[in-house]
Amino acid sequence: MPFAVARGRLLALIDSLAGRRLVVAGDFVLDRFIYGYPKRVSREAPVLILRYWKEESLPGGAGNTAANVRALGGTPVPVGATGADESGRALREAFRARGIETEGLVETPGYRTPTKTRILGGAPHAIKQQIVRYDVEDSLPPEASGGSSLAERLRAAARGAHGAILSDYGYGAISPGAVSVLRAVLEPHARICVDSRHRLPEYAGVDAATPNEEELEESAGVALDDSETRLETAGAALRARMRCGSLLVTRGSRGMALFSGAAAAEHIAVHGTDQVADVTGAGDTVLAAFALALSAGAAPLEAALLANFAGGVVVMKMGTAVVTPEELKAAVEADRALLS
Repeated sequence: MPFAVARGRLLALIDSLAGRRLVVAGDFVLDRFIYGYPKRVSREAPVLILRYWKEESLPGGAGNTAANVRALGGTPVPVGATGADESGRALREAFRARGIETEGLVETPGYRTPTKTRILGGAPHAIKQQIVRYDVEDSLPPEASGGSSLAERLRAAARGAHGAILSDYGYGAISPGAVSVLRAVLEPHARICVDSRHRLPEYAGVDAATPNEEELEESAGVALDDSETRLETAGAALRARMRCGSLLVTRGSRGMALFSGAAAAEHIAVHGTDQVADVTGAGDTVLAAFALALSAGAAPLEAALLANFAGGVVVMKMGTAVVTPEELKAAVEADRALLS
């Protein structure tokens, strides 16, 4: 059943995203993609040999969230850590190329910038398929993540910001203690949104959270098994436990479920087709769009619908991708299923 949300209202909200300043604090990752053309099967082992074509390095994790805030017209202020390594330098360069400031990123000796390298192959004019991925992972030393440098940069970034996003991938650059640091500096009406891979319930007191079903299952301690009843119970319980205004659960091809207010969850069907090209970083796009919309005065359902449209656009792109205001407007204008 379509939602009674005016199409013109969503289009106006997209325009209002421009210039919204959001702190983006968390674990910054470098996403590296290496592309090649199939050459032959190796004589040394039963593996495919690729002829190298190209590679690209893109912001991942909290970096992808920041890139999406920027692409949608907002002004992200990243706060986190990188290593004093080639990946850290590539990540900073990727930000500078997008006009994103990097003063809030602490270069930490001995820490390896988390890097996810994907190797893809395919014919020259065909879609490239991911063959293997390997990750370089490190945990930020406690003295670095809890030190005065990161905390002070977080406070500095929050001054004058319209809201904040916390993106916790588990590498140690962000902790639930950031909520109280931000509350002490942000304006009372500014919203704090969070996504955390493994400790979402600890971020109590935020305004909104955007877990996927797997993260919701982990917080609930039970498998949802595609049960709408279990989804409703787990979502309502997590929202109450976190004392947050809105909980937006992303469900892949089943769309989203929004827990907000006293009523039951509102189920939002996926925008577009469920035959997606690539889901890499789609959750970061949803988080960015949802937080930006809330900072611009959108009601939770309006923000969730915009995030759903944004997610539907980005999964049709290959790799770690972003959504522009023009693409988001086109999706809203073309929709004939979600809006009345």
